[in-house]
This record gives sequence, C-alpha cells and structure tokens, in this order.
Amino acid sequence: MPVKVSKYMTDKVVSVTADLGIREAFFLMREKNIRHLPVVNDAGELVGIVSDRELRRPDWVDEAPDITHIYDLNNDLEVGDIMIRNVHCVHTYESLGKAVKLLLEHKVGAAPVLDKTRALVGMLSEVDLLRAFNDMLDAQRSAS
Repeated sequence: MPVKVSKYMTDKVVSVTADLGIREAFFLMREKNIRHLPVVNDAGELVGIVSDRELRRPDWVDEAPDITHIYDLNNDLEVGDIMIRNVHCVHTYESLGKAVKLLLEHKVGAAPVLDKTRALVGMLSEVDLLRAFNDMLDAQRSAS
C-alpha cells in the first residue's frame, strides 16, 4: 500500500497573511527555521506561498536600472507583493510518489498540504521526503 503524504508532512504549519512586511517574514522564517511560508486570507484559505528564495533575490532585482542597485530587505514590500500565487499543493490522502513527482515537475522545494475540505493542514518539504527515503532504506536493511 502506498505511503500517504499525511505520514511525513510537517503538521505544525506557520502561515502568514499577505499584508505582512517582507522583513518580518524573513525574521519569522529564521526564528522558526523554515524556508517556506504559506500565505492565507482572513478565512484561512491558501492564497499563495513565499520562500526564502523570493526574499533573498526577488525577480524585480534583475529589472533594476543598473547592477549597483541595492536590495534593502525592509517592510516597504509586503508578502502579497512577492508571493507565488499559483501554488502547487498536495493532499493528505495522496501518495508520497505523487507528491515527489509534483515537486520535481514544478521544481519546487515544498508544497502546502490540504485536507479533503481544502483546508491547509501541513507542509511537505524536501527534508520530509528525505526522511521518508531514509525510513525506506532502514526498512530494506532490516529485511535483509
């Protein structure tokens, strides 16, 4: 029987709203030791995601008038200004194999996990998948 996403997802989700300043988001990620923040609206519905990648080097830095343009991480921009809106999600009841394919296909390091009601209940990251892989290797070693 395939292993479900719910077995390996991180269920203590730290989420933010779109009006949070990007500097605050950066320090929240650092404090919680996470690289991805799901963005929710006032009803708790997923509306986007921001990763440390967007905070380290936003797309607009490449559009600066010259190479000496300084990127200052302050709260002039909000999470909603830089978040990814087309979020690739997985569901608790899906197999880890399907989740791996989604992350590989879209070249993302993590995906929000939704339940049957489409409520945000977790995150599935590369680290979670490495933990699953390690458990599989341990099981193989034990069987031999």
